[in-house]
Amino acid sequence: MQNTTGNLPKPKNELVLSYCPDSKETEAIKSELYKLAAESIEIPILIGGKEIRTGDKGTCIQPHDHKHILATYHKAGPKEVQMAITASQKAKKEWQNLPFQFRASIFLKAAELLSTDLRHTLNAATMLNQSKNVYQAEIDSACELIDFWRFNSYYMQELYKEQPMYSPNSQLNYCEYRALEGFIFAVTPFNFTSIAGNLPTAPALMGNTVLWKPASTAVFSAYFLMKLLQKAGLPEGVINFLPGSGAQVGDPALQSPDLAGIHFTGSTKVFQQMWSTIGNNITQYKTYPRIVGETGGKDFLIAHESADRDALVTAIVRGAYEYQGQKCSALSRMYIPAKIWPDLKDRIIARLETITLGPVQDFAHFMNAVIDKASFKNTKECIERAKQAPDAEVIYGGNCDDSTGYFAEPTLIVTSNPTYETMVNEIFAPVLTVYVYKDCDYELTLELCDKTSIYGLTGCIFAQDRYAIRKAFEVLRHAAGNFYINDKPTGAVVGQQPFGGSRGSGTNDKAGSMLNLQRWTSVRTIKENFTPPTEYRYPYMR
Repeated sequence: MQNTTGNLPKPKNELVLSYCPDSKETEAIKSELYKLAAESIEIPILIGGKEIRTGDKGTCIQPHDHKHILATYHKAGPKEVQMAITASQKAKKEWQNLPFQFRASIFLKAAELLSTDLRHTLNAATMLNQSKNVYQAEIDSACELIDFWRFNSYYMQELYKEQPMYSPNSQLNYCEYRALEGFIFAVTPFNFTSIAGNLPTAPALMGNTVLWKPASTAVFSAYFLMKLLQKAGLPEGVINFLPGSGAQVGDPALQSPDLAGIHFTGSTKVFQQMWSTIGNNITQYKTYPRIVGETGGKDFLIAHESADRDALVTAIVRGAYEYQGQKCSALSRMYIPAKIWPDLKDRIIARLETITLGPVQDFAHFMNAVIDKASFKNTKECIERAKQAPDAEVIYGGNCDDSTGYFAEPTLIVTSNPTYETMVNEIFAPVLTVYVYKDCDYELTLELCDKTSIYGLTGCIFAQDRYAIRKAFEVLRHAAGNFYINDKPTGAVVGQQPFGGSRGSGTNDKAGSMLNLQRWTSVRTIKENFTPPTEYRYPYMR
């Protein structure tokens, strides 16, 4: 039985540093940026605490300066995957039997290290490798990840407190929250270092052991994250670090009979392929794998004519263009009433004209580069199609330049077709499409929004009219797992807005909550009878 004595206090969210000019944190982060960019390191595979070098290498670059190599990394293959499975199962015997406070203490120490000594290191690695500006890195690789570790530890304690309501005097009833049998395969994305930290550690916190495949475009920051966990005292083999291709790492992991679960954030297509593979292999697994995934989004904003226009403009610019639109929650389609569109359009364009693009080392820039050449190509082709389309018009931006870095301007498209491709398909780029609706069609537009996309991740309504808000709340009930009223559809905070969506956006298991942690346990119910019966006959038989 897990020790259910509660002694972890409820945490508070980590405070976000502002990085104002001439501040101590600005001086420290710039020093770390210079240091990390000045050297090129070699990143090994880490299995059972041991460094493995295969000689099959990839590179880590700065997307805003793509000729600048930050590191080379060794790629794992089927052999290394099997080694990691063996190491994970060897480590599991002791790890799952540690009292929960002992497991929590490791991740709480990691949070403390990240909030102090290693904050600027991980932030700088994220800025350089994923082309995030300093504020976007701070709220991601520092604050959100610190929150994940602190709140998950607290939620684990609260989950273990959930016990049967009643035990008669003659017996004792209780539940044990067991780790799953086998290993968890964590597949993490490039765009959030906090997600890269949470996906392997949430199952590990619950006593599981993990194989972690980071995104190939974010191996640099992932390696610094792995070293942080080691410094915090994570035992060997609990989390095994396996950079490499999806086919070389993912395929053998999904074929293993010991697969107990997947913790995934990435594209809908890849997640569906993984689910299909698991379904086809279902008879060979020792247990039914838990499948937890957060995938794509086509996140919306609907404005009512009563919306506060100043707040609306700010939400649009931040929601669509922060981190170059490379967030699963980023605003990418919006519906604006004809009555307010002319004024709103002028206000948006006026704001966009103030935005500059450039390297993360220059803190004056609001936007930086998209992640890689493939993303740049996809963005550019999408914009070019819009320029040629009879039912779409690029009214701002649209220029792309990859001569130094993968830069794409903030782009605003207006379409007369509510099912134009950029209203339907996820782009993962700084591209926002507007559909202008008739003032009298507010309710019809709500229904249109609900039916246009396969996704159901985030969305928002802007209105001062409370009846309009209520109608949106009802019609869009399943259109967004995270729904915002008079706020942009991005920026969920651990402990405040548990994150996730359904439909084509995932399993909605709400990262940063007890709901997610529960997926990584298998409950055993125990009844101990102090006075077992000694006669098989029941009273009615006499």
